[in-house]
Amino acid sequence: MQVQRFEIALHHMNQGLCMFDQQARLVVCNHRYREIFAIPADYSLFGKTQEEICGFLVADGRYPSSVTLDMITRSVRSALARPSALPVFRELADGRIIAILYRTIAGGGWVSTFEDITEQRRSQARIQHLARYDGLTDLANARTLREGGQALSATAAKGLPVLACHYLDLDRFKFVNDTYGHAVGDELLQAVAERLRACARREDVVGRLGGDEFALVQRVPGVAAALAFANRLVDEIGVPFELSGGRVEIGVSIGVATHEDRDAASAADVERLLQDADLALRRAKAQERGTVCAFEPAMSEAARGRLTLERDLSAALAAEQIAVHYQPLVESRTGRIIGVEALARWEHPERGFVPPTTFIPLAEEVGLIVPLGAWVLRRACRDAAAWPDHLTVAVNASVVQVRQKSFAESVLAILAETAFPATRLEIEITESTLLEESETTMQNLHRLREAGVRFALDDFGTGYSSLSYLRRFPFDKIKIDRSFMRDAEASTDALAIIRAVAGLGTSLGITTLVEGIETERQFQLARAEGLKQVQGYLFSKPIPSARIAELVAA
Repeated sequence: MQVQRFEIALHHMNQGLCMFDQQARLVVCNHRYREIFAIPADYSLFGKTQEEICGFLVADGRYPSSVTLDMITRSVRSALARPSALPVFRELADGRIIAILYRTIAGGGWVSTFEDITEQRRSQARIQHLARYDGLTDLANARTLREGGQALSATAAKGLPVLACHYLDLDRFKFVNDTYGHAVGDELLQAVAERLRACARREDVVGRLGGDEFALVQRVPGVAAALAFANRLVDEIGVPFELSGGRVEIGVSIGVATHEDRDAASAADVERLLQDADLALRRAKAQERGTVCAFEPAMSEAARGRLTLERDLSAALAAEQIAVHYQPLVESRTGRIIGVEALARWEHPERGFVPPTTFIPLAEEVGLIVPLGAWVLRRACRDAAAWPDHLTVAVNASVVQVRQKSFAESVLAILAETAFPATRLEIEITESTLLEESETTMQNLHRLREAGVRFALDDFGTGYSSLSYLRRFPFDKIKIDRSFMRDAEASTDALAIIRAVAGLGTSLGITTLVEGIETERQFQLARAEGLKQVQGYLFSKPIPSARIAELVAA
């Protein structure tokens, strides 16, 4: 009975097992051993020596051709001579890896166990690979990219004295992700990675840094060659992609930085090279889509100044040092102030007045626009609550704010906190808010409109598809950009556009307002063209809250 149990256990072992006596002859062997080495059933093992069995396995092609019987025999002797059992790893001809343990037994002889660890090794290799490569695109990750760049910088290449870094950011990727879904977005990233591989040379290092940002480090003959290669990448990625979600067109902006080997320390500093390329990319994105921009030393100075300004803005916001001023909105027919626009103002203790055109985009980039927007809205509602009931207050909302899932809830919470009626609040958004509209954006706008909040389309006429936006969302007001009024006195085209927009507003029941009224003649012109409201320095510059109360009472 005990022998039968032993045979059952031996048969069901996951490991192969062999026992050899003191003459090195096989006395015990299980089925798993035969299975691992694919030993035919008609080949008798029992009574054969270990050397005879291994000789059969070598001759029958179980091991690679480079493995000899003498090599295996010496390996077994060495393993048996060790004071402690350590695994011996052998690769079979079919690529499998076998871990073998040899243990001596009392009276002579030994027991060998054989375990197929191929999948384990593959899993370990996969884990090691994932630690160095991007899981989605299989490009080098940031760490591996830097290491590869360091290797390139340390290797002299004849005719390629310049180390170049290309920092790429995809244009319109968020639009693809929001419109087609994340699965198609991932598919697009994989397709972009394939095109980058196709463009790169074998020795180039291509990596994904995260999101829709990629980088490529290479050696080139000179700066001109690096820029030519970057422009080629722009052309290649600009070719439409055929994805499961349909035909998709995107672009790419690229920052390029180079180091020559004349300065070995700088050339080896790939981290600095990446930083320089990133600065160049920011300049490229600030210009227009599909732009290639080369790094210039002045960009570093600008970046340091920008970093200081960023810290100062964060501190000013935390200390509530951002002021809110108000510019009156005037009814054309009566000249009466019927509302105000709230405008953030920042008086820096050292720099003096910092223009909104400087700190508002900065707040958007560094993630401060949401708390800044909430601060301005809260202050405006609190101030306006003390003014006459007929005065409305208009507050600008950035694209970043409106796309926040919590935007509508935040606005409603502020209205409740300040006891300010929703019907007196007007939120101004630009065409860019709807240019790549998302479900979240539209839900926010409709939720607030249902609560009584009104909406104005700001800077009308400066975008590409202004009229389509009036069909996609029921705006209450159109604000014509100040540039049209500035040109209206001398340009018939500008005047014709103002006239057309005024007529459009009348037809659709939408209030029309023109910005930038600075002279009495411009005011009379706006009134003659049928614009309902006007705004500009002729009536007042943006002023503090206390002066608004005085102005209305006058």
